[in-house]
Amino acid sequence: MEQSKSFETAMKRLEEIVRTMERGELPLEESLKLFEEGTALVRSCTKQLDEAEMKIVKLMKGPDGEPVEQEFEDEA
Repeated sequence: MEQSKSFETAMKRLEEIVRTMERGELPLEESLKLFEEGTALVRSCTKQLDEAEMKIVKLMKGPDGEPVEQEFEDEA
């Protein structure tokens, strides 16, 4: 998969792969190729989500009542 594929494009392709594989009509070799493509797409989407998460800032109310940006912290 090319690196420049947008998250939305990658997710759409993943949905197509899942629908195709769920039909169960593909030969094993073709199923394996689609599985490998899907795995690469998942890795790419996960990386893009991780990068997006790192850019998120949380707005908190400052002492004067005005919003203050703070780095996003995983609260889980």
